[in-house]
Amino acid sequence: MKKFIPPHPRQGRLLLGATAAILLGACGPGQETSPPPAAIATAATQFTVEVPVIPAAVGALVAQPMFHAAPALLDAPDGRDSANSSGSAHWRPHLQHVPGAMTEMRTRRLTAQKIAAAQQTAQNIAPLLDGGAADIAAPMAGSSVVATYSPAQIRAAYDLPPLPAAGTALTPAQAAQLGAGQTIYIVDAMHNPNAAAELAVFNQKFGLPACTTKAIATNATLPLPPAPASGCEFSVVYNTPSSTMTAIAPAYNSGWAMEIALDVQWAHATAPLARIVLIEAPDASINSLLGAVRLANLMGPGIVSMSFGAVEGNWTASVDSAFTGKNMTYLAATGDSGSSVSWPSVSPNVLAVGGTTLSYSGTGTRSEAAWSGTGGGISAYTALPSYQSASTVPGMTGLLRRNVADVAFNADPATGQYTAVMTPGSSTASWLSIGGTSLSTPQWAGLIAIANASRALQAKAALGLAHGMLYGQIAAIPGTYASTFADITRGSNGSCGVCTARTGYDPLAGLGTPNVKSLLASLSGMPAAPVAPVVTGASISGMVGTPLSFTVSASAANTLSFSMLGAPAGMSIAATGVVSWTAPVAGSYAVTMVARNTVSGLTGQAVYNIVIAPQPAPVVAAGAIAGKVGTALAFTVSVAAPNPVSYTLAGAPAGMSISSAGLVSWAVPLAGSYAVTVTAKDSKTGLSGKGIYTVAIAAPLPPVVTAASVTGKPGVALSFASTVVAPNPVTYSLSGAPGGMSISAAGVVSWASPVLGTYSVTIIAKDSKTGLSGQAVATVKIAAAGPTISAAAMTGVAGKAMSGSIVLTAPGATWLRISIDGAPLGMQFSMSGLTITAYWPQAVAGNYTLKVVALDNNGLTAQLNVPVTVTAR
Repeated sequence: MKKFIPPHPRQGRLLLGATAAILLGACGPGQETSPPPAAIATAATQFTVEVPVIPAAVGALVAQPMFHAAPALLDAPDGRDSANSSGSAHWRPHLQHVPGAMTEMRTRRLTAQKIAAAQQTAQNIAPLLDGGAADIAAPMAGSSVVATYSPAQIRAAYDLPPLPAAGTALTPAQAAQLGAGQTIYIVDAMHNPNAAAELAVFNQKFGLPACTTKAIATNATLPLPPAPASGCEFSVVYNTPSSTMTAIAPAYNSGWAMEIALDVQWAHATAPLARIVLIEAPDASINSLLGAVRLANLMGPGIVSMSFGAVEGNWTASVDSAFTGKNMTYLAATGDSGSSVSWPSVSPNVLAVGGTTLSYSGTGTRSEAAWSGTGGGISAYTALPSYQSASTVPGMTGLLRRNVADVAFNADPATGQYTAVMTPGSSTASWLSIGGTSLSTPQWAGLIAIANASRALQAKAALGLAHGMLYGQIAAIPGTYASTFADITRGSNGSCGVCTARTGYDPLAGLGTPNVKSLLASLSGMPAAPVAPVVTGASISGMVGTPLSFTVSASAANTLSFSMLGAPAGMSIAATGVVSWTAPVAGSYAVTMVARNTVSGLTGQAVYNIVIAPQPAPVVAAGAIAGKVGTALAFTVSVAAPNPVSYTLAGAPAGMSISSAGLVSWAVPLAGSYAVTVTAKDSKTGLSGKGIYTVAIAAPLPPVVTAASVTGKPGVALSFASTVVAPNPVTYSLSGAPGGMSISAAGVVSWASPVLGTYSVTIIAKDSKTGLSGQAVATVKIAAAGPTISAAAMTGVAGKAMSGSIVLTAPGATWLRISIDGAPLGMQFSMSGLTITAYWPQAVAGNYTLKVVALDNNGLTAQLNVPVTVTAR
């Protein structure tokens, strides 16, 4: 029986409020949640949804995103992929050092805001560390270098189809290889206002197809129309817990915004022509996230990617009906805290995606080990599904209950993947190296989208729940298993009996990581057609006198042989595609590089534009040098030259010289400003370059004494230190000091028995070498003690009367003026002697601060902030 259950406005507010409070406690610095909307609006169009009844405590459980980020803001990608999406395919990943103190940061749910804050205050990074004892994935595993992969490098490493050149007219088969006609639903909590802008920056930087942003009305007829057969669409909708759409965006949360950014960008990088629908739940409760999944079912068919998780419980089976939509495939991250089982990946209807540590140099085959932080293990509650009971799959004998993961992909933030993130209101992207099973999940969603697109070309149904095919038709057949999956046999995520990777299936990486070309052929039932080698053109620069060497960028299914057309004399190409030219000659050359598939015989070619520049004259950088009289001066000239050089000076003052290494020295500088011309002569070509160094020698300066204001009490010994800045030792003296006041050789002023009054004392510091003096006035005020204020923090309960006392003293005073700011409405004050009583007949919940200020007739003041906390009933 189906029934419609609309969201109750008051219930919506209470759930959001409770959830927001839990998230704030769990997120840590930089993850603060904006105040939730006052109520959830009900969409104009109502859908009939079957909503299982689950306990309120379960529905309010909070899920967490599963991403990790290396603790460094990366240099922006170099742009080689902007004009050619495969430009970096055969380069090694970008390597970047992590600042020393940053290597100790926990990478789990680390946001760009946290990283930026830590970089600015690296000396006090401790408050930003995640001290969770259960966090097995120690950031970077102690490494100080992070390797970051581009989309082209990931496609090459996992054997995804190469992206066609921009503007290429695609055949239906080629479009299917990019996911055309399919829909990927990204389910996340909270709101990322920059999701579309971040995706646009990501696409531009890596030469990926742009996505058209398309709005979906809250009263749109469901299911959605079919996804376009060409071109990417990107849409964002907001759901309610009852699976309707609303126009009210959820509150912003920096952690979930990061999750959304990486999910959207890497689902698109894997299936660039698939339609992406981002569904943002109003909060991270199980109830709201299930509402988003059911909304995807109504919008379907498609693939649902869920990069979040909550600890499994005996309740998980009660919500499995959400993962049974027709022609729907569900994927979820297994977690990022080592050996553990989380929901929704534990559901037998969800493809659980684990993580690996990737090593790929740009050529050859990739190498992987299980990532130490990947989730995975044996469920304590979910029965063994039929697809995991097949003893014909290696490693799956004797399983008792549901095992996760099912499959895996790169997830280690130390071998992470570029992701662009923006802070709200900013148009500038920061680049992070992102990992976690959050990263592996949307990429597997993209692979399923590609498989479904190829199946659609053959009039085959979508994969739906893909477990049966992956376990029964692929992994159960040894030859197919070996060609389709890379078996992960190294690494561990804990110390339990099933926490170490082994041959065949294991809970860390499941069946393994995909060899995508073979996987797609098995999933789609369409054998891969021979593809001509793809050779990527490039512009190469060299210089006369410097041997030239570079590698031709080419990809193919089999071994390649190489040749060249139009090469200049002396240039050669090796069997590995390495081009060499021992003695380049100045000029510009257009050389066609030809790659031939040694199995199919198909060839591909591209033009390499090679420019050989003549050797330049030395370039001497100008500079400005500052020095001081009496202090020896030395600096090194900055010169760029292809060969060794010799140096001469012109216009140099007497005593200044330059060494053969370009070191300028002046033992006894004289005050003044000098324009010194440095000439560097190339020892081989005879060419010369010049640069002018402006040398300014400052005259000696007198000591600088800082004025001071000092207070004391009559008869109480007074002592304070002078503040002096001087290049040499100084001697001290006082002028205008009262009787009994003296100053030591160290500049400490002492007065054993101060007398009531105000004194202007001149402190004089004399440079012991130059004889120059500096002075400043210290104002010394000897006064009686001033007033004091004491009060305890006040607490109360909303709706009830509360009171508190504020006690004052005023020794030596004849009158006292008291002010109180910040008092909440309704709070009353009465005074008896020097005690003030605060009384609030009906306290209102909240946090308040009373600012109490006392001023006596001597002009002395005291101030105290008294916290007032009123809790809810």
